[in-house]
Amino acid sequence: MSAHPFDLGGKVALVTGANTGLGQAIALALAAAGADIFAVGRSDPEETGRSVLAMGRKFANAHDELGPETPFAQLVADCVAKLGALDIVVNNAGTIRRATALEFSPGDWDAVMDVNLKAAFFLSQAAARWMVERGRGGKIINIASMLSFQGGIRTASYTASKHGLLGVTRLLANEWAALGINVNAIAPGYIETNNTIALRDDEARSRSILERIPASRWGQPSDIGGAAVFLASGAADYVHGAVLPVDGGWLAR
Repeated sequence: MSAHPFDLGGKVALVTGANTGLGQAIALALAAAGADIFAVGRSDPEETGRSVLAMGRKFANAHDELGPETPFAQLVADCVAKLGALDIVVNNAGTIRRATALEFSPGDWDAVMDVNLKAAFFLSQAAARWMVERGRGGKIINIASMLSFQGGIRTASYTASKHGLLGVTRLLANEWAALGINVNAIAPGYIETNNTIALRDDEARSRSILERIPASRWGQPSDIGGAAVFLASGAADYVHGAVLPVDGGWLAR
């Protein structure tokens, strides 16, 4: 029996995009709560791995671009082969392309949708199939966005993908809740990551964003970790299809 409802001891978490930013912060928070980590991404998560191992957890990783050719079932099989199970999936990997709607290209549309929406769905599907075949439940956490609720500007495919991801979260919750698989989402606000460099470098845009955030600051990747631990833990066993904003109060303004 767990010492507390947020204890992830003995669990295995697969986290995409765990080499930096939000994914790294989420992986470290899950590891601090007791989980072993399987990182999937296009670059070497060496720093993440060192930190996870330093906590006394197990760590393994797989290199994949999370595109149209990704073998999702094989990623799940690799995780299980290296760490013994799969209990938690965090679909964090994401990309963005910026251009006006009049200039947006099909290539920029597909590049974002493939990673942000298609990969999240089919990795979830592969993980759920493994869980269902073994008669065990699990936790799936999708990383949504403020642009799951709003339109934004110059981010056509990103906005579409994040609206879609919220819909898929609810659909999967409807289908899988009775199977013991919890599917929920976290919607980060404006966080200091690689994806927001362009916004933060635009002095006027950055100022207008900051003026709307009640907390009066940009978020840090570590601000997302506690929400991920909650949704991955037994404390969230009756939470299905929810989206948890971690936004400094942005949506409340």
